[in-house]
This record gives sequence, structure tokens and C-alpha cells, in this order.
Amino acid sequence: MKTVGILKNTVQDYAWGSLTAIPELLGQPATDKPQAELWMGAHPKAPSQVYHDGKWESLLQVIEANPADVLGKEAAEKFGGKLPYLFKVLAAAKPLSIQAHPNAKQAKEGFERENRLGIPLMSSNRNYKDDNHKPECLCALTRFWGMNGFRRIPEIVKYLGGLCKDVLEKEIALVESQPNSQGLKRLFQALLTMPQEKKMAAISSAASHATSCKTPRDILADPVFQWIQRLHVEYPEDIGVLFPALFNLFCLEPGQALYLASGEPHAYLEGVGIELMANSDNVLRGGLTQKHLDVPELLNILTFQEQALSVISPRKCSDVEWVYDTPAEEFSLSVISVFPKSYWISHGKRSAEILLCTDGQLILDNGPGDDPIHLFKGASVVVPASVEQYHLYGDGMCYKASVPGIAGFMLDTRSAES
Repeated sequence: MKTVGILKNTVQDYAWGSLTAIPELLGQPATDKPQAELWMGAHPKAPSQVYHDGKWESLLQVIEANPADVLGKEAAEKFGGKLPYLFKVLAAAKPLSIQAHPNAKQAKEGFERENRLGIPLMSSNRNYKDDNHKPECLCALTRFWGMNGFRRIPEIVKYLGGLCKDVLEKEIALVESQPNSQGLKRLFQALLTMPQEKKMAAISSAASHATSCKTPRDILADPVFQWIQRLHVEYPEDIGVLFPALFNLFCLEPGQALYLASGEPHAYLEGVGIELMANSDNVLRGGLTQKHLDVPELLNILTFQEQALSVISPRKCSDVEWVYDTPAEEFSLSVISVFPKSYWISHGKRSAEILLCTDGQLILDNGPGDDPIHLFKGASVVVPASVEQYHLYGDGMCYKASVPGIAGFMLDTRSAES
């Protein structure tokens, strides 16, 4: 593959998805099914289709047939001939499950173990769908609410004490008497494994106090109490209702991002965002879902430590490109915004890049011999490493997924008259 390829991508219609956000992005009519995720990439579960040699082909198969052409020799060798990232649009109208992702060693061991046990790859009770880890970056397109990482232990004690001390006195004492990672693990395990009757009493107490109790702050202004009430409506019998008291709540404004490392507990609650991650679909869940739960395995992969939120603002590379810096080896996310009398020029050496237009109209030009490609809102393309250089101009915005360390930055705004 030696030319830019237009993509057709799979939409995942999970129950928590939005009825309108992804159809609106793609310029399609809304359906009566929630559309949760738009996948762009080459994951075996739902590889993109790419227009190549006059026909639509699986991007996964195109890469397998020509890894050096698509990925470049360096990336093909480093990542075993596979596209190392998965690019998504995520549209959450309802809360997602409390979850975490394994590190590379845990993913490899878990995948091999479940293969030996003969658990079908698409089985609903399978934890490991592949042998890869899944660090990820989430960038908000709309205001985006979620939870990520454990709060400071004094905050956890304060919130749980105010919400349901009468029911959870012993559980709260676990972390009060051992205010460290081991105490957090004991508290978390105790909450997830409590008898159902006690869980219901704790949930009822928390929901009641979140609605009516008096706190030093106005209860209606505290998002912890707001989200406990909302989660109770969606999942009235799930202990995850209490977890806004355990995890850091965040609200990203459009353009802000978060990086989530392996082992970090999190749950996305509401909003539309761009997700870029290592090429994996491994998820261990602990609540707020009807899907398979494996508490022992979740406890095995979680990182139990207090964590401060670190919101990422994009770093300006030029007048037309901003990059979201993360420690990931597999992916780099940037946003390009061009306007009349300006354009963007790619670097000559890079791996495969995927571009998604989210606003306006862009024109992609990769030199003589190929017609320019018009990218309207919702359109996406893959640019293989074999394309020496390409330009973007017009009046619009796109998000770009690339491979760090291989993709250089030659990022200029230039006058069309120069």
C-alpha cells in the first residue's frame, strides 16, 4: 500500500452509547440504537476497511500483507508487523463500567491462560481478548465527566463516613488503620465482596445521604453527591454507586485530555471524546455493568495508590498543530487546525498515521500522481509510511494518531502566498 486510503469504520452499539453523537459526526441520521464507539484501526475484533487498489479491504489484512510499506520498516520491526494503536471516538450517554486494563506482562499471561482453558475468544466471560496492554489517552470533544484513580485516603474516609458510616464502619476502619496501598486494597476488596444484604444497606444509606445530608459544602454543588444520585438511578443494586467517594472525579473541557496507565481504575461517565490507545480490547470490570465481572483478577491488576489528577493541555508545535504528550510508546495524539492561507506539512519519516476530520473541510494532497482527497466532518484516512510527504490545507480540524519516536514534527503554518 503506497497511497492514502479512505477508511470505513465499525460502530460499536454498546448500551451506554449516545443516540446522536456519532451519527452527527458521520453526517448520518440517528437510529434507535445507541452508538457508543467508532473504531479506527486494525484490531482483529473490528478492523477498518480501507479503499485500496480499487476495492475495499481489511486494514488488518493490508498491513499483514505489506507491513513495511504501511508501518515503515522501523515500526514493523518494533511492533511485530502490527499497527500499535487503536483510534476511537467514544460517545457516552450513560456511565461505563468501573474498569482497569492489564500491563503487558499480565495481558500476555492472561491471554495464554484463557487460551489453555479453552475459553472462546468472543465469550462473554473472557477477560483477555488479546495479549497486549492498553494504556490510553482520552481527549474531550464535549464536556466530559469521569472517574480515575483513588482519591487521597483522608478524602475517602470523609466521604464514606458521611455517606454510610453506620453500615461501613468496619470497612472504613480498614483504610483508617492502614492508610496506604494495602489498606486501599483491603477496603476495595471488602466493598466488592460484601454480602448482598449489606451492599444494599450501604447503597441505600449513601443514596439517602447524598440527597439530604448536610455537609460543609452545599450538597447540590458537590459532584460526588450528584454522581452518587445519578449512578443510583442507573444501577440501584450496584456497589459502584459509592465509587465517586473513592475515585477522583474529573470534568474535562473540550480540548483537555487525560492519560490512563495500565492498572488505573477508571469509569467514563458522560461525554464525547477522542480515545487513542495501544491496540487492545482487554478490560477487567468491577461494577456499574451487566457484563462479566472477575473481582479476583481485577484485584490482581489494579494499582492501589492515592493519585492526583493530571489534566493534559496540548503543547503547541506550530500555529496549526498541538500535541498531547504522554509516555506511551505505541501512540501519539495531536490536533491539526488549518485555515485559509495556511497549510500543514507532514514529516518525511513516520509510521502509519490515521486522520479523523472533526470540523470543517480539509484537503489532503500527497503530491503529483494522486488526486487530492477532500476530508469532510466524520471522514477518516490512513496515510501509510510509504507516502513520502503530504499536505493539509482548507478550513477545518482533524485529530491525528501516529507512532511516537518515528513520527517527527515538521509543523509549520505557511502563507499560501509564500
